[in-house]
Amino acid sequence: MRFETEVANINKDLRINEQILRGPRETRVRDVRVIDENGQALGIMNVRDALALAQEKGLDLIEVAPMAQPPVCRIGDYGRIKYEQTKREREQQRKQRQQGEVKDVRIDPRSGMISDHDLQIKVKNIARFLQEGNKVKVTFRFIGRGITRPELGKQTMERIVQQLADCAQVERPPVLEGKQLIMILSPKTSA
Repeated sequence: MRFETEVANINKDLRINEQILRGPRETRVRDVRVIDENGQALGIMNVRDALALAQEKGLDLIEVAPMAQPPVCRIGDYGRIKYEQTKREREQQRKQRQQGEVKDVRIDPRSGMISDHDLQIKVKNIARFLQEGNKVKVTFRFIGRGITRPELGKQTMERIVQQLADCAQVERPPVLEGKQLIMILSPKTSA
């Protein structure tokens, strides 16, 4: 099992075949731990013997964990391993993008209160963002002398929370910051 996790953490700059034998003196190694193409550990052997074994099978000897003692090498198709590595990286980036986003919805009332239809559109967008698994930052911006009536913004925020009660939970209640009232909603967790 330990070898599989080491193989999963493949370096971006893999050394293959003769590159393992040659190079700067501090990176040359004599013995390596070898894993075959099926993921089975073959044990520790001389680099030249491991290279001969890989060439005998028509595959490459790929150094996957150069910092381990002794370094771990895998027998396999270099192109395939490189492809799988880039595929894993793309998948991780996609997951990271999906989970960590905070969407921003701004409410800019021009006459103090926002109309029901405009609010419904904002609520619909917030619900869509929450269903995608994102957090939503709702910002109510006070314009001109509107800051003298912060209770209007709080009422609007309460209406949003009531309409989204089934799919959202308030992570941060409405807080007045300058001329903005800010609230953060997150998807409701099923517990």
